[in-house]
Amino acid sequence: MTELTSLTLAEARDRLRKKDISAVELTSAHVAAVEKARALNAYVLETPEQAVAMAKASDARLAKGEAGPLEGIPLAIKDLFATKGVRTTACSHILDNFVPTYESTITAQLWRDGAVMLGKTNNDEFAMGSSNETSSFGTVQSPWRREGSNTPLVPGGSSGGSAAAVAAQLCLGATATDTGGSIRQPAAFTGTVGIKPTYGRCSRWGVVAFASSLDQAGPIAKTVRDAAIMLRSMAGPDAKDTTCVDRPVPDFEAAIGKSVKGLRIGIPKEYRLDGMPAEIEKIWQQGCDWLKSAGAELVDVSLPHTKYALPAYYIVAPAEASSNLARYDGVRYGLRVPGRDITDMYEKTRAEGFGAEVRRRVMIGTYVLSAGYYDAYYLRAQQVRTLIKRDFEQCFAVGVHAMLTPATPSAAFGIGEKGGADPVEMYLNDVFTVTVNMAGLPGIAVPAGSDGQGLPLGLQLIGRPFDEETLFSLGEVIEREAGRFVAKPWW
Repeated sequence: MTELTSLTLAEARDRLRKKDISAVELTSAHVAAVEKARALNAYVLETPEQAVAMAKASDARLAKGEAGPLEGIPLAIKDLFATKGVRTTACSHILDNFVPTYESTITAQLWRDGAVMLGKTNNDEFAMGSSNETSSFGTVQSPWRREGSNTPLVPGGSSGGSAAAVAAQLCLGATATDTGGSIRQPAAFTGTVGIKPTYGRCSRWGVVAFASSLDQAGPIAKTVRDAAIMLRSMAGPDAKDTTCVDRPVPDFEAAIGKSVKGLRIGIPKEYRLDGMPAEIEKIWQQGCDWLKSAGAELVDVSLPHTKYALPAYYIVAPAEASSNLARYDGVRYGLRVPGRDITDMYEKTRAEGFGAEVRRRVMIGTYVLSAGYYDAYYLRAQQVRTLIKRDFEQCFAVGVHAMLTPATPSAAFGIGEKGGADPVEMYLNDVFTVTVNMAGLPGIAVPAGSDGQGLPLGLQLIGRPFDEETLFSLGEVIEREAGRFVAKPWW
């Protein structure tokens, strides 16, 4: 059975079509793997009966020659995506036992293409976190361990459950969301591939909102090819989401193996941070060498407003969160804590329903939007955001096709090691990723090496708007040279 769970999505797809294996066999192997790996806490809800039923339907379509692009492929769904008739909580106590009566556009498209749902994966509460330690269902443990140590490590956040499930071979791919790095950072921490598409490439309809102008869904997968296959099904126009662009979805998989000769790759000097670990510097240089050997041209570029990205992000994102989370008031759905009057009920419900990090961000957001502070904080942060976007536009205008940077400032850290007394320490994990969200650009994290303790490290490629294909071509070059990174089971 482990042979089936070790397949890549592309390998499983090809074997299903050749009828070497059945969708029920493939799904059953993954269901068994999920049950054995509960110590990871990657899934907050398992749906084995539904998975087998969907697999049976896939086998029937495969037999008739009516297979969809993802026919019979078992996937995990981040608990931020509304799934009709299946509990969706955003891993928050305030949405305990909320069962949507509708399906998110992205999951509807995955089911349309024949995918099978194994269950819902853990995430930081309302996607607010960089380590998956804020979930009301408890922390996810990474499938990775430092060499010679049993210290439990974080899988990254907020899509930690999705990244851990893919890395531990508990699904063939998973949906995730990225507001400031929540696909790319956990992918880098777990040796998996994660792409945040261009803002507007995927519909946000039916995805629990954190910061509406920054949120974007994307896949986490075992390989660059697998991520390309998944993104093709996830992307596309949607009349129900006005921020979703109406443009055709390319065949992303066709970009895999395409020559990168002549592509100009920018190396932004601002990403060379003071005190950056030597091992991060080393894999960055290694990535440069690999792309150069493949025929790409490396050019030094400057993104001067990068240093303002993190503070600006932590004004814009909490401001939008404060607005979006106002709907959780105990009146229509979710948790309700009775009070003396409606105001008391609101206060008690939110105090009990929201965790500490969510409360912190809502309060920061409410403050920066309040009268007297709006211009000083929120408006200024939006102006900085425009400058960050312009930095990238100026580089692309002179013929730069993509940029190569580290994905994270370190490898995965231990559970409880960061952010306890100082939340800013945790926020600094997003230093390489938030610029991409602020500018609305696509970014992919690809495993590129290991640190001194055997933990995976990732590189990030940042692309031009709606040019995910170039990222897949470049990412595959790095993947080919670096090889795959597979966690040794300890669970």
